[in-house]
Amino acid sequence: MIELVLTAAGSQRVRFAISPLEEVLGAVQTLLGVRAHPAHPPWLSDLPDVPELAAVLSARHYITEFLSPPPDGPETTASAQLRAVRATPPAQVALELGMVDADLSLLPDDPATARDLLADQLETVWHALLAPEWPRLRELLAADIAFRTRQLGSGGTASMFAELHPRVRLSGTSVLVDVRARERLEIDSRGLLLIPAVFAWPGVGVVTVPPWQISVLYPARGVASLWTAETAAPEALSEILGRTRALLLTTLDRPAATTELAARHGLAPATVSAHLTALRGAGLLASERRGHRVLYRRTELGDALLAGKL
Repeated sequence: MIELVLTAAGSQRVRFAISPLEEVLGAVQTLLGVRAHPAHPPWLSDLPDVPELAAVLSARHYITEFLSPPPDGPETTASAQLRAVRATPPAQVALELGMVDADLSLLPDDPATARDLLADQLETVWHALLAPEWPRLRELLAADIAFRTRQLGSGGTASMFAELHPRVRLSGTSVLVDVRARERLEIDSRGLLLIPAVFAWPGVGVVTVPPWQISVLYPARGVASLWTAETAAPEALSEILGRTRALLLTTLDRPAATTELAARHGLAPATVSAHLTALRGAGLLASERRGHRVLYRRTELGDALLAGKL
């Protein structure tokens, strides 16, 4: 059990972020069979030739923190994280690789050389497997964060943690995470970072190795439907709203941004923006700003129209 104490300095700093490189690590582990989710088989593909990275990620209990440095927030990019990986001090790399419970004999002995090799292989996997799917993945992760943020606003920290993961709970001023390790750590002024992940199921992870910000990694909501085919808009709705507006209204069963919807449906962002504005003006959608992004979601009126109850 890991106990994360929300001190006076860190108690008001529970925040969320998206980690592209965490998805790279999870995807590789999924392809290696270390992780498995019944929803992922439609996505499964061949793993690029990355033997050293595969060796590190074959570990069962610890796979380093520097390969997926805690992101700054929901807007963090893979490029920014890769720069952080390549900037990791060699001493930190040596420390963390020494904790990995796997055969790392393929890796160079020099930690800086090993770091750069692993960063190159992370980038290879990102471009081959994750970048083409990133709009879809990011949409799901952003929707999870929007849901958890609403929970925080309406029910507070206790309400949010009650539904985060079966092995995570709030007890007094401490967040308890039921994992193999035993530690008691105080959250510092940086706060507690919560990172939803597509490939995390069924586990939960905790970043506790200094100097990284203490973080909890948990499975994002909605993964079960991630790779399923799009639901076609009802024909009657298309006749009323037009095909594109009906498709967008049908799609928005979870919040999404204009660029994500455009990539998902092969439409121009300007076209999507115009249709979303019209749907919002009709009261069928609502929008809210999250950082630099505006997320759209169906309203109760939109749900009722889609269900044919109007």
